[in-house]
Amino acid sequence: MSGASTLPQGTGLGEVWDAPVASAPLDATVSVPGSKSLTNRYLVLAALAAEPVTVRGGLRSRDSDLMMSALRALGIGIDDSTDEWLVTPAAVRGGAHVDCGLAGTVMRFVPPMVLLADSPVSFDGDEGARVRPMGPLLDALRLLGATVDDDGRGTLPFTVTPPAEVPDVVEVDSSSSSQFVTGLLLTAPRLPQGLTIRHTGATLPSLPHIDMTCETLREAGIVVDQPDERTWVVHPGDLRLGDVRVEPDLSNAGPFMAAALVAGGTVRIPGWPATTTQPGAYYPELLTRMGATCTLEGDVMTVTGTGTLRGIDADLSPAGEITPTIAALCALAEGPSRLTGIGHLRGHETDRLAAIATEVSRLGGDCTADADSLTFGGLPAGVSAADALGGAVMETYHDHRMATFAAIIGLAVPGVSVLNVGTTAKTMPDFPALWRGMLDG
Repeated sequence: MSGASTLPQGTGLGEVWDAPVASAPLDATVSVPGSKSLTNRYLVLAALAAEPVTVRGGLRSRDSDLMMSALRALGIGIDDSTDEWLVTPAAVRGGAHVDCGLAGTVMRFVPPMVLLADSPVSFDGDEGARVRPMGPLLDALRLLGATVDDDGRGTLPFTVTPPAEVPDVVEVDSSSSSQFVTGLLLTAPRLPQGLTIRHTGATLPSLPHIDMTCETLREAGIVVDQPDERTWVVHPGDLRLGDVRVEPDLSNAGPFMAAALVAGGTVRIPGWPATTTQPGAYYPELLTRMGATCTLEGDVMTVTGTGTLRGIDADLSPAGEITPTIAALCALAEGPSRLTGIGHLRGHETDRLAAIATEVSRLGGDCTADADSLTFGGLPAGVSAADALGGAVMETYHDHRMATFAAIIGLAVPGVSVLNVGTTAKTMPDFPALWRGMLDG
């Protein structure tokens, strides 16, 4: 039975959540909330639009609340008193302070908006946010004429002062985060000449997230050309979104889909889009390779598993954010696995590669983190996860995806507890209740 418990006094770890073990095959339908990535993109575009925008199905979470607070600080009107949010655009107002919390979308999408402001804007966030990479985006803003005061750190906190004129071409190294390109893309239509953005780095992770941004711009009537895989040309124009509906968050659907493989049985996800740019679209292929059967009928994605998992060798560079979910399955799979192309995850909410390797080892499993990959020894053939691994209090590192990572493992390993499961509120405020509801059918 899931519940809250407290570690012995003096540990300094605080409250933990006892991850429930699956006692029978699953038979559940889980409706996941809207996509965080799309919600915060639509909010920024609505703030810069030529007319009011209604956002339907937006994700209510800490990240979206931080985004709305940031936009309000810049003078944008947002009425979120009902499930249909009304965004009333206005001239971007400076003289404000923006709290980014731990939201990468806020710290990367909002600073370029200051190019349109009338005075400086300061930015800061949680302690963990102050180590997340920002230097390439700040350098790009400098190339666009802004003055950026960050004391040379390339991280939060910093202050951006808008320029008198903005050039129409900029280069940015987005090797550590595709959000640097996205942040520039979102503001680009409002610049007098539009903007040509050139990526200069050796790699470009999470390309589907950039594709997602381009599609939302096109939905708003903006012309976006891509002459090559490293260049985006955004033409100037009025953003006209009207009413938009946010797709379910497919990345957040991942842990529930993974549960069908671990526990056996079936989990259904309604609202699955026929076409999408979300990284979670990679789940059906990957889960099938690991032993699932995945079918899409209408808008319902159905995942069925047997409780037996196969190891996998996969390049996750296009969809890094799904790594913790796939990694949890690799820790429970028979035989070795290797996940590559994920070095950029070292700069997410936490160093996710180090965190995953540490937590698998804490359970008695075998996982090694290299510069750009995770390697898993896997379970011996015929040995259950409950016999091979031991329960433990698993750290989340203030990272929502590490919390769901631990919950997946807890389905198969008795005695797993999750420290600060409340961090899932970043994108899924009701996660413990949804998880228990899945197990209860």
